[in-house]
Amino acid sequence: MELFPEFQDKKNDIKPAPLADRMRPRKIKDFLGQENIFGEGKPLRTLIRVKSNFSFILWGPPGSGKTTIARLAANISENEFYEISAVNAGVAEIRKVIHQAKKSWSLSRKSSTLFIDEIHRLNKSQQDSVLPHIENGTIRLIGSTTENPSFEVIPSLSSRCQVFRLESLSQKDMRALLERGLVDKESGLGNDLFKIDSDAKNLIISYANGDARKALNLLEAARDFSCSIEKEPRLVSAQDIKALIQSVAILYDKDGNEHYDHASAFQKSLRGSDPDAAIYWLAKMISGGENPRFIYRRLIVTAAEDIGNADPMALVIANTAADSCEKLGWPEARIPLAQAVIYIAQAPKDNSAIVAIDEALNDIQHKGKSFPVPDHLKDTHYSDAKAKYGYGKEYKYPHDFPKSKVAQDYLPDALKGTQYVFFNPKNKT
Repeated sequence: MELFPEFQDKKNDIKPAPLADRMRPRKIKDFLGQENIFGEGKPLRTLIRVKSNFSFILWGPPGSGKTTIARLAANISENEFYEISAVNAGVAEIRKVIHQAKKSWSLSRKSSTLFIDEIHRLNKSQQDSVLPHIENGTIRLIGSTTENPSFEVIPSLSSRCQVFRLESLSQKDMRALLERGLVDKESGLGNDLFKIDSDAKNLIISYANGDARKALNLLEAARDFSCSIEKEPRLVSAQDIKALIQSVAILYDKDGNEHYDHASAFQKSLRGSDPDAAIYWLAKMISGGENPRFIYRRLIVTAAEDIGNADPMALVIANTAADSCEKLGWPEARIPLAQAVIYIAQAPKDNSAIVAIDEALNDIQHKGKSFPVPDHLKDTHYSDAKAKYGYGKEYKYPHDFPKSKVAQDYLPDALKGTQYVFFNPKNKT
């Protein structure tokens, strides 16, 4: 018999949680993936098991298990658990949690964990508001972020937290996750008359791209689709999954860390003379809606930095591709971009330009080698230059010596013999 039947009626009216939420592991042993930090004997798993109250930040892509790890940590430590999202929370919400945490410790000597999802979305003052309460032990902080904490979390906060990097789930883990969702009778679809063929599973795994939440959401949609079209649930095929997906999702956030990671992969492929990889990363950036100006700037700097005088035409082609992009726009701009990418990737490489200028800048800016211009090289266009000051008197005009190189120093005496340029045509690839 229920003591509060009216409450029970309301509880029964609550819509069941999505499959992805129901399938969250409640025990460490059920967690899939992240073996490098959460496998048996690894630091994060061990610290959570021994109920350590250390603060930490989980950095990784969507659906990699950040929220699940946070909840497991709080549950095992038997702390009060407060969860807020930085998308719609501010200082007021944080203060409420701090007040409750102090009250909990005062009444029951129970510690509190504050989990801030998408912590990178908190501004500096919001992040600052958490600091003193971590330091005095009022709360233990767990943050999750899809962005690099080095850029998005203030140093004073990140220095008080261990940062753990999570990766997208492997295909093996994704397959195990789907199978668990299909057979689990308590939280999954094990009680449903629902079947899905192997090709459909493979398509879900490919589409989800390491995102557990996305995979389980699509699996649940497939179940709903199967049950809605016939009296008896039918076998879901790959064609059904394609219809549910509608369009392929692209893992690319042009406003976040992915933006710079893809640009890095693009430039490194060009530098490494791999045209196939460079074209792939170009296609990824185009598909993700990247600004063409960002792309052709990478091309121009690569042509100068990594090819330089080994093939000066590379810089001409990069600039021409940039001009073509401005004139054409998408989708036609993809063609001159691809042409330039292939040329630059296949061109011989020489980085003497960037090495030379950076070495000279380092000498001047950091080593104190900032010397005056020698008298024979100084400007002589005004009347007193030679007659009164003796500037330019010892200068030898090279064109007066057409048959030989003039023996003359152009560097300050203190730098005589210094070499910055080491371009060697034999380095061409």
